[in-house]
Amino acid sequence: MSVSLYYSARRDEPLTDAETATVGRIAAARHASFPHPGEEGLHLYERGSDAAGQVLAGSTKLPRAPERVLPVIAHVLDSVTALRRALPGAAWHVHLDDLDVDWDEDEGYALPGMRDAGLLTELDGL
Repeated sequence: MSVSLYYSARRDEPLTDAETATVGRIAAARHASFPHPGEEGLHLYERGSDAAGQVLAGSTKLPRAPERVLPVIAHVLDSVTALRRALPGAAWHVHLDDLDVDWDEDEGYALPGMRDAGLLTELDGL
Protein backbone atom coordinates (compact mmCIF):
# COMPACT_ATOMS: atom_id res chain seq x y z
CA MET A 1 0.00 0.00 0.00
CA SER A 2 1.38 3.39 -0.92
CA VAL A 3 0.73 6.76 0.63
CA SER A 4 0.79 9.96 -1.39
CA LEU A 5 0.81 13.67 -0.77
CA TYR A 6 -1.56 15.64 -3.04
CA TYR A 7 -1.63 19.37 -3.71
CA SER A 8 -3.81 21.59 -5.88
CA ALA A 9 -4.66 25.26 -6.36
CA ARG A 10 -7.81 26.79 -7.81
CA ARG A 11 -8.80 30.32 -8.67
CA ASP A 12 -10.99 32.10 -11.18
CA GLU A 13 -8.10 33.64 -13.13
CA PRO A 14 -5.65 31.41 -15.02
CA LEU A 15 -1.94 31.71 -14.35
CA THR A 16 -0.27 34.67 -15.99
CA ASP A 17 2.83 34.13 -18.10
CA ALA A 18 4.92 35.57 -15.25
CA GLU A 19 3.32 33.19 -12.73
CA THR A 20 3.87 30.23 -15.05
CA ALA A 21 7.54 31.18 -15.30
CA THR A 22 7.76 31.56 -11.51
CA VAL A 23 6.19 28.13 -10.98
CA GLY A 24 8.74 26.68 -13.40
CA ARG A 25 11.65 28.33 -11.56
CA ILE A 26 10.40 27.15 -8.16
CA ALA A 27 9.85 23.60 -9.40
CA ALA A 28 13.31 23.48 -11.03
CA ALA A 29 15.03 24.81 -7.90
CA ARG A 30 13.16 22.38 -5.64
CA HIS A 31 13.99 19.44 -7.94
CA ALA A 32 17.66 20.45 -7.89
CA SER A 33 17.72 20.58 -4.09
CA PHE A 34 15.83 17.31 -3.54
CA PRO A 35 18.04 15.21 -1.22
CA HIS A 36 16.89 11.69 -2.09
CA PRO A 37 17.67 10.48 -5.61
CA GLY A 38 15.49 7.58 -6.58
CA GLU A 39 12.51 8.87 -4.58
CA GLU A 40 9.69 10.98 -5.97
CA GLY A 41 9.81 14.67 -5.08
CA LEU A 42 7.57 17.51 -6.14
CA HIS A 43 5.59 16.27 -9.14
CA LEU A 44 3.35 18.76 -10.92
CA TYR A 45 0.82 17.49 -13.42
CA GLU A 46 0.74 18.83 -16.96
CA ARG A 47 -1.84 21.57 -17.09
CA GLY A 48 -4.68 21.54 -19.54
CA SER A 49 -7.72 23.76 -19.59
CA ASP A 50 -9.77 23.12 -16.49
CA ALA A 51 -13.26 24.58 -16.28
CA ALA A 52 -13.24 24.14 -12.50
CA GLY A 53 -10.46 26.73 -12.17
CA GLN A 54 -7.62 24.40 -11.25
CA VAL A 55 -4.39 26.29 -11.99
CA LEU A 56 -1.90 23.85 -10.46
CA ALA A 57 -1.96 20.28 -9.18
CA GLY A 58 0.42 17.47 -8.37
CA SER A 59 1.22 14.57 -6.12
CA THR A 60 4.15 12.78 -4.55
CA LYS A 61 4.25 9.07 -3.77
CA LEU A 62 6.01 8.74 -0.43
CA PRO A 63 8.93 6.35 0.04
CA ARG A 64 8.50 3.06 1.84
CA ALA A 65 11.75 3.50 3.78
CA PRO A 66 10.72 4.98 7.18
CA GLU A 67 13.89 7.09 7.47
CA ARG A 68 13.07 8.90 4.22
CA VAL A 69 9.37 9.62 4.74
CA LEU A 70 9.64 12.76 6.91
CA PRO A 71 12.54 14.33 4.96
CA VAL A 72 10.61 13.83 1.70
CA ILE A 73 7.40 15.21 3.23
CA ALA A 74 9.28 18.24 4.58
CA HIS A 75 10.94 18.96 1.24
CA VAL A 76 7.72 18.61 -0.75
CA LEU A 77 5.65 20.67 1.71
CA ASP A 78 8.33 23.38 1.64
CA SER A 79 8.05 23.29 -2.17
CA VAL A 80 4.26 23.61 -2.05
CA THR A 81 4.62 26.45 0.47
CA ALA A 82 6.83 28.33 -2.00
CA LEU A 83 4.31 27.72 -4.78
CA ARG A 84 1.40 28.93 -2.66
CA ARG A 85 3.25 32.12 -1.78
CA ALA A 86 3.91 32.71 -5.49
CA LEU A 87 0.25 32.36 -6.52
CA PRO A 88 -1.86 34.92 -4.69
CA GLY A 89 -5.58 34.49 -4.55
CA ALA A 90 -5.60 30.73 -5.12
CA ALA A 91 -7.54 28.33 -2.90
CA TRP A 92 -5.23 25.44 -1.99
CA HIS A 93 -5.96 21.90 -0.92
CA VAL A 94 -3.02 19.88 0.41
CA HIS A 95 -3.55 16.45 1.86
CA LEU A 96 -1.77 13.23 2.75
CA ASP A 97 -4.27 10.69 1.43
CA ASP A 98 -7.31 11.46 3.67
CA LEU A 99 -5.49 13.79 6.11
CA ASP A 100 -5.61 17.51 5.29
CA VAL A 101 -2.39 19.44 5.79
CA ASP A 102 -3.21 22.81 7.32
CA TRP A 103 -1.72 26.11 6.25
CA ASP A 104 0.10 28.31 8.76
CA GLU A 105 0.89 31.83 7.59
CA ASP A 106 4.33 31.81 9.25
CA GLU A 107 5.41 28.19 8.81
CA GLY A 108 3.54 27.30 5.62
CA TYR A 109 2.54 23.66 5.17
CA ALA A 110 3.87 21.27 7.81
CA LEU A 111 2.98 18.16 9.74
CA PRO A 112 3.62 17.88 13.47
CA GLY A 113 7.09 16.47 14.14
CA MET A 114 8.31 16.51 10.56
CA ARG A 115 11.41 18.45 11.59
CA ASP A 116 11.88 16.81 15.00
CA ALA A 117 15.55 15.73 15.11
CA GLY A 118 14.86 13.03 17.70
CA LEU A 119 12.08 11.49 15.63
CA LEU A 120 14.21 11.63 12.49
CA THR A 121 17.04 9.84 14.31
CA GLU A 122 14.64 7.23 15.66
CA LEU A 123 13.22 6.56 12.19
CA ASP A 124 16.73 6.33 10.76
CA GLY A 125 17.39 3.47 13.19
CA LEU A 126 14.48 1.36 11.87
